[in-house]
Amino acid sequence: MSEKIDPALPKVELHLHFEGAAPPAFIKGLAQEKHIDIAKIFTPDGGYAYRDFWHFLEVYEAACTTLQSPEDFRRLTLAVLEDRANDGVVYAETFLSPDFCGGGDVSAWREYLLAIEEAALEAQKTMGITLKGIVTAIRHFGPDQSRATALCAAETKSDFLTGFGLAGDEKQFHPKDFTWAFDCAREAGLRLTAHAGEWGGPESVRDALDHLKVERIGHGVRAIEDLALVDQLAEQGIVLEVCPGSNVFLGVYPSFDKHPIDRLREREVKVTISTDDPPFFRTTLTREYETLARAFGWTEDDFRAINRDAANAAFCDEATRARILQIIEGRA
Repeated sequence: MSEKIDPALPKVELHLHFEGAAPPAFIKGLAQEKHIDIAKIFTPDGGYAYRDFWHFLEVYEAACTTLQSPEDFRRLTLAVLEDRANDGVVYAETFLSPDFCGGGDVSAWREYLLAIEEAALEAQKTMGITLKGIVTAIRHFGPDQSRATALCAAETKSDFLTGFGLAGDEKQFHPKDFTWAFDCAREAGLRLTAHAGEWGGPESVRDALDHLKVERIGHGVRAIEDLALVDQLAEQGIVLEVCPGSNVFLGVYPSFDKHPIDRLREREVKVTISTDDPPFFRTTLTREYETLARAFGWTEDDFRAINRDAANAAFCDEATRARILQIIEGRA
């Protein structure tokens, strides 16, 4: 019988898609304000409606059509962080895309980014949650677009905007097609992560490591299919941003108890736990913890250790890291 997990346990979340964390009611409200008809993307009970991962991408992008101004993103930031804070999250990183914030124009992107950062600072003061941003190239938008995204990221690196990544449809293009963008971001001093090993097999993880030289992998769970790769991840200290509920909901694995997160951890791979696009997958971080505790017998000590690893892998300054570690260890 597993120990009950305290919902107030301080949590670190490293893999969160910003627009994908938008509460459905928030998006529906924006659509009504702007007279945009996206009723078909909602279920009768008010959730998001989609058939599979590729339809999910279409629904995600339809929801994003309601987000049209810096003010919309300011409001979105507060809504997303309120949900995270209520879930016990004390530090979060979120994927942001200039493609959805100004269409890739650097000047417009700066305005959106300022609105997001100001709202994040307000939330830090009022809710006690710290947010950092990771600029994300959208894989299925193609390598050329990723270059514009990387330039936006390089031009706006800051204490708030600290990372660069790659997300989207893993079945399109090859990681080597995005090396220019990652080299640009690396030269600007941004920390690097990339989605791999979710829909692509273990070879996609190897390709991200070999071609993009990342220090974290988004998802990465299908590395378990190649134990030599698993050992490499452990030896090199590559951190996996694991989203178990997302993987189960989308059918990558049939159930939590079949998910490889426990086996990866047993082989000393550093895993973290996140929700990915929580309202899309009808989950919260607390729910993820409770389900993992039931599936694998994990206790609060396990989750504290995982959160320490997440804090140590965070793309933040050392003062922020020390403060978050103090909170996790109950010394703040």
